[in-house]
Amino acid sequence: MSIIGGSVAAVAVIAAVVATVMIVQRDSGGSSTTASAATTEPGAPASDEGPTVSPPANGQLPPFAPLASTGANCQYPAAQAASKQNTPPRAGRVPTDPAQISASMTTSQGNIGLQLDNAKSPCTVNSFASLAQQGYFNDTTCHRLTTAESLSVLQCGDPAGTGMGGPGYEFANEYPTDQYPQNDPGLQQPVLYPRGTLAMANAGPGTNGSQFFLVYADSQLPPQYTVFGTIDETGLATLDKIAEAGVQGGGQDGAPAQEVMIKTLALD
Repeated sequence: MSIIGGSVAAVAVIAAVVATVMIVQRDSGGSSTTASAATTEPGAPASDEGPTVSPPANGQLPPFAPLASTGANCQYPAAQAASKQNTPPRAGRVPTDPAQISASMTTSQGNIGLQLDNAKSPCTVNSFASLAQQGYFNDTTCHRLTTAESLSVLQCGDPAGTGMGGPGYEFANEYPTDQYPQNDPGLQQPVLYPRGTLAMANAGPGTNGSQFFLVYADSQLPPQYTVFGTIDETGLATLDKIAEAGVQGGGQDGAPAQEVMIKTLALD
């Protein structure tokens, strides 16, 4: 899964071309197709209960408004075979308290501290915390770096290291997707994912798994990628170093020139 992931398709990363956000998905045969964000939906609301009024169309992530459905019924249906053995997280209602949960990534390029936003995206945090506690992310590589002006992220969370792996289950989008009415045109309009954002990769509605991305410079994406935390200053310095080294073979999208291995990822 790159900035997108799916049952059979890789979580494709998003690349911006001539100010239009594009999504690239690789299938199991390694081929790739490209489609505009206007015709590819990388996220879906967390439940059928949601807002009926669109948030402001100001190019920013929408203000967070708690919903009755937030954390009320987290579901993790089976998907393609897991890339690394794990036990799926518990389903059903999950707590939104504490609002923030801290976690630490130790990588071959430096440390990255994370604050997980349990109040806004509890089903996502529930999954991420469960995988971290099982050592799922340990000894895995961050397989993708993008350095385009409109998309500057490091993508991690695939034990296979190919952009096609996942935990064997999938789940629905949360914030910011759940702040929009279903089929709202605003879901197709890029908004600012600011430097320091931690978000999930996916390959369409309900296809979140284990792949996530860390935003090291302001990026433009449709609000269809669940934001579930922030990155601390130490982590941003580590990401800046990784980005400065660039992409293998040049270009703006590919494996980092300097390998990024997650040694450990654990809750604090």
